[in-house]
Amino acid sequence: MSSVGHLFSYIAAPGLLSSGPVRIAALVGAVVAITSGTVGVFTVTRGQSFAGHSLADVATTGGSGAFLIGLNQFWGFLVFGVGAAAFLEIIGVQRRRGRDVATGVVLGAALGVAALFLYLGSVTTSTTGASFTVLFGSIFVIAPSTVPVLVASGVIAVIVVVVLSRVLLLSSLSPDIAAARGVPVRLVGATYLMALAVSVSLAAVAIGAVLSTALLIGPAATALRVARGPERAMATSAVIGVIATWLGIILAYDSYYWPPRGHGWPVSFFIVAFVAVFYLLTYLRRPSRRGRAQAAAGPSSPRGPRGPKGPAEQAGPGERACSAAS
Repeated sequence: MSSVGHLFSYIAAPGLLSSGPVRIAALVGAVVAITSGTVGVFTVTRGQSFAGHSLADVATTGGSGAFLIGLNQFWGFLVFGVGAAAFLEIIGVQRRRGRDVATGVVLGAALGVAALFLYLGSVTTSTTGASFTVLFGSIFVIAPSTVPVLVASGVIAVIVVVVLSRVLLLSSLSPDIAAARGVPVRLVGATYLMALAVSVSLAAVAIGAVLSTALLIGPAATALRVARGPERAMATSAVIGVIATWLGIILAYDSYYWPPRGHGWPVSFFIVAFVAVFYLLTYLRRPSRRGRAQAAAGPSSPRGPRGPKGPAEQAGPGERACSAAS
């Protein structure tokens, strides 16, 4: 045990574990990472990464507006994120073309308003660094009074996604089959978008609105490359996010003693860097023996001429995956 503590003393600067802001950052960071990792698996599966990015940019408007009127930035992130998610669902995000057009329109309008709010905030208040905090986050300055709200929001979002995981998977792979089985596809999609908005708002508090999708997409994309099944993918994604966040917090705290001395590096940089490294490491994995055999065999089938396709072969890949999932 002493050897572990000795090793930790070389990694972390003195006073890390006794620092109140660091403890709050570690707790909030874990909640944010778990929420983003869980929600992010279905964001990637449903092909809504662009929607998640758009909600993050809309959250910028909410955060800058909250700063302008003197409110906690999380409430601005949350209100504008949930509002944008509702708007996207109302004007139609089920079809890919409608989803892209809707998110593009909302994104352009929101960024313009965010620019106005940040400008007004900079010329009407004496607070410095607000623009950087809104755009890139500052997990070390989260007020203790905000922590219960952040934790509760994350827990609710995770519970919603876990409860809806099977119908989310089915509606992601084939909305038509899901509707035929009695799944309220539109309601499920709207509920998921609300959970996505909460996740993005939490990540915006931790690493900023601009970089919030890094915790949403990066760990989930990494987990989907190494884990089988949505449950394992969600757990793996959450673990990857927590590790990246905690390592980022440690290095950001240590960087206070790095050049330029007395000016710590942004924690968001370290977190995003670790997320990117973990994703790139998945490309170093050797393909399985079965995968190498299939690649060597090529696309041709060794069974010769074939008769008419059976029902399982006539079904599309989405339908086969849905059947397997159910």
